[in-house]
Amino acid sequence: MSDDEELLSAVYAELRQLASAYLARENAGHTLQPTALVHEAYLRVSAQENVTWKNPAHLRALSAIAMRRVLVDHARGKQATKRGGGLERVTLEAGLIAGEAELDTLELDAALSKLAEVDERRARVVELRYFGGLTNREVGEHLGISETTVEADWRFAKAWLARELER
Repeated sequence: MSDDEELLSAVYAELRQLASAYLARENAGHTLQPTALVHEAYLRVSAQENVTWKNPAHLRALSAIAMRRVLVDHARGKQATKRGGGLERVTLEAGLIAGEAELDTLELDAALSKLAEVDERRARVVELRYFGGLTNREVGEHLGISETTVEADWRFAKAWLARELER
């Protein structure tokens, strides 16, 4: 077994749990399955050229980005289907955005993209924590910043996203 295969098998269960959690917050009619989400994310990550996974947290971070893109692509596809498609709803983890029980996947993606224009690092913190399930320590290691900075970025990003999504 190659190093990449060993690393993937080490984090596969975690990625599957993350995918299950994301999809549990979707509408009942959602057709994407956790295994399919993980596999699609893996295909996207492994298709990237010149990417070497440094450790499990790095692979989870890359997978987080890929899972976000898969969910957004899936929501866009559903929106474009018959009858104009319905927007896919996701429930953010408790405390991510105060007062928001459900949030549209496409709205969240647009808000995160807007945040990235203002502050790329803070948008990455949200992506890694929410989509990747990384701890503050792991996010800090991945981004090369302190855990305290991650916590401050997380607080700022939550407030910024709440304001942006209220519009």
